[in-house]
Amino acid sequence: MKQIILTVFLGATAMSNAQVVIGNATGTAAVKTSVLLEFPANENKGLILPYVRTLPAAPAEGTMLLDATDPTKARIKYYNGAWVDLSGQDSNVTSALAAQPTAAQTPETPSAKVVIGASSSTANGVLVLESTTRSMVLPIVADVQNIQNPSPGMMVYVNKAGAKRLAVFNGSKWSYWKS
Repeated sequence: MKQIILTVFLGATAMSNAQVVIGNATGTAAVKTSVLLEFPANENKGLILPYVRTLPAAPAEGTMLLDATDPTKARIKYYNGAWVDLSGQDSNVTSALAAQPTAAQTPETPSAKVVIGASSSTANGVLVLESTTRSMVLPIVADVQNIQNPSPGMMVYVNKAGAKRLAVFNGSKWSYWKS
């Protein structure tokens, strides 16, 4: 029942082109008009990317995922004309994959997706943020060490004095990207 309500809510919100705030009653739409999707800060939770056993053949630029084509060498990647590794190190996610459904168990509907920011999108993804002027604000944490049992594919923004950066967890280790 909760899943149906969430799906209806996300669908209605996506069609209205409004800001979606997940995990918090209020967002910052009044002061951050460039935000499509936002998560509350300091909840010590992250955004978990989809695990894929086969890389998409023709992904949209900006696609992000946990590449588990070889479960013993999993890495977080994004697509920018070619797949770019964000992890910089392998991880064995075999046990995490055992808990994930396979296509044989739950067939995917290719057109099933949630689009936020537009009424439709040609991009092939589960969650598609479609905008030329708005972005997503990642979940913000003070320190990844505060996250209990991070999941493979988790992504957060670390807002720590002197160490503000993107952090991705490949199932074994955190990797950091600093501007």
